[in-house]
Amino acid sequence: MISAPELVESPKSWMGSDMSATPERWTRFWTEEQIDDLARLVKDDDNGQISNVNPPPPSTPSLRALVEAIRDDLIHQQGFVLLKGFPFEELDRRTTAAIFLMLGRLIGTLRSQNSAGHLLGHVKDVGSDLADPGTRIYQTNERQSFHTDSTDVVGLLCISAAQSGGQSLIASAETAYRIVRERHPDLALKLFDPIATDRRNEQPEFEKPWFEIPVLSWFDDHLTVLYQRTYIKSAGRFIAAPSPDISQIRALDLFDQVLNESDVHLAMDLEPGDIQFVYNHSVLHDRTKFVDHSDPELRRHLLRLWLSVPGDRRLPPVFAQRYGSLVVGDRGGITAEGVRHCVPLDV
Repeated sequence: MISAPELVESPKSWMGSDMSATPERWTRFWTEEQIDDLARLVKDDDNGQISNVNPPPPSTPSLRALVEAIRDDLIHQQGFVLLKGFPFEELDRRTTAAIFLMLGRLIGTLRSQNSAGHLLGHVKDVGSDLADPGTRIYQTNERQSFHTDSTDVVGLLCISAAQSGGQSLIASAETAYRIVRERHPDLALKLFDPIATDRRNEQPEFEKPWFEIPVLSWFDDHLTVLYQRTYIKSAGRFIAAPSPDISQIRALDLFDQVLNESDVHLAMDLEPGDIQFVYNHSVLHDRTKFVDHSDPELRRHLLRLWLSVPGDRRLPPVFAQRYGSLVVGDRGGITAEGVRHCVPLDV
């Protein structure tokens, strides 16, 4: 019988309780020079009209140092980073979006987040019904469950927080896998089986409305995760999609149980102006259910970027089902025939 791979020690394998006690490991603060340089880049780049999206203009030494540190945090270290201290409260929505987009362009290439070609996303409860196959969870106020996005890196800029709840949760895939393997090696192996995941009506032309990629893949000595339990369940709406067997369901249940253990994941409150980047290949993220403000102007709202970054790991060939191109620095996102990329400034 083939055994589940045994991992060596890695910065990507961490406990949430340890990270919670050492926020200096994953929190970075803007310098005045970086703030001034980024604002100047945006002003000089088509005067902030957001008509240019890729590639970025020439950078500065201060921003290159920041970007290199962020990429290292994401690809080689813990797989996430929180940036604090940019004075977004002094800026209007267009300038805020332009600065966030510019930072993303410096880190990697912008990827489409939906079949409408949106390069800038809005994480906001718009009253959508999750039972609708076209609804994405981030359009509701519901608990998301631990998952990954179909891109190398996801970035979130908090514009406003909820009245209560809406806490960001992140967890190491390596840690969750190690614990599953220690408790039930047979179930750990099942996480490497291909499993059908619903594309939520956003499939490329001539592709099935689901893809079949394992939750965990072992490739080039890396453990890579791709997971969205809610969409695995909703793939059952397709008669032709293979259904998980009982052992696979038990493996997913155990994986979810471990991710939800309080010492395994890290909980953080995103405050207005905070920017969080998460590396989808080694870290899963989640958001707790929230109660919003009655005033529409105060409701929870985050801007979102999907990025493909240079210098990244290769991905297993099976990821082509979801990522399309597997070229490092130019892969991932949602593609649809004939859709033009755009940057919506509001929902």
